[in-house]
Amino acid sequence: MNWKDLGLIWGPSGETETSSSHAMGPTPLLISEDVIRVYLTTLDSHGVGRPIYIDVSSSDPTKVLKINLVPLLDVGKPGTFDDNGMMVTSVVKVDDEKFYMYYAGFELSDKIRYRILTGMAVSTDGGHTFSRFSDVPILERSNTELYFRGGPFVKKQGNLFRMWYVAGSTWTKISTKQMPVYVLKYVESQNGLTWPGEGTTVMELAENDEHGFGRPWIIDSSNGEFEMYYSIRKVALEAYRLGFATSKDGLNWVRDDASMNLDVRDGTHASTAIMYSAILDTGKKIFCFYNGDNFGKMGFAVAELVT
Repeated sequence: MNWKDLGLIWGPSGETETSSSHAMGPTPLLISEDVIRVYLTTLDSHGVGRPIYIDVSSSDPTKVLKINLVPLLDVGKPGTFDDNGMMVTSVVKVDDEKFYMYYAGFELSDKIRYRILTGMAVSTDGGHTFSRFSDVPILERSNTELYFRGGPFVKKQGNLFRMWYVAGSTWTKISTKQMPVYVLKYVESQNGLTWPGEGTTVMELAENDEHGFGRPWIIDSSNGEFEMYYSIRKVALEAYRLGFATSKDGLNWVRDDASMNLDVRDGTHASTAIMYSAILDTGKKIFCFYNGDNFGKMGFAVAELVT
């Protein structure tokens, strides 16, 4: 792949208390021929995230058309799985008016640093506003997924909802910091609302080099297969890099990370880390939205696929 980086699109500069910094996990959706809506997460002054959206031009996504800084969802009730913030990672258009938003909910803990479980919200007005589906996660912890069942990406195929997500039950010490360990898993749902309590592992970590993955993003390939774009938490680098894999069924993946060909670049917004790639084909152009250093502290960016 040959990507032309178009640079940063937008990042908050303290316009509101809930958008003090960061523009994390860009999640694009083509809502009309001319408009791409990018759902993402901004942080307040305490580092707690809430989802918002930015509308950009489909012909030139560096051109911002609308900024909606009103949080689409507030944090959960005290003691719930998302009381310390959430990060939107996938939005599915069910029909013209109904949208499902899937997000990672963050809960702080005494014995471990935090837990991440998956929540959901529903829009009935075409993706403008959302309501929390449940105060409990739709992916609750299980015996083999104790601490992490998050970072979901959901793809609707006919009447079937297919979800790829990160899951794990352990931590590892890297330098002086405890870091999460999780693999990529897969589950299915008939309605997109209720999901199995356990997933099937579809991608394992490379030994000694990786300790986790970030939000996967799956698209249909031109040859009838699937392509997955994902983030890789590197042990030696202590930072994210981007990965790429292909599959015939969405379950058995062949990694080809080098072919992603979108990496860190000195002196840019992505000089030490790059993560959360999200691919959108407008029918005329193909874009990769992503974050750079420090989980998108400077904002979110975009690259265009060129021949």
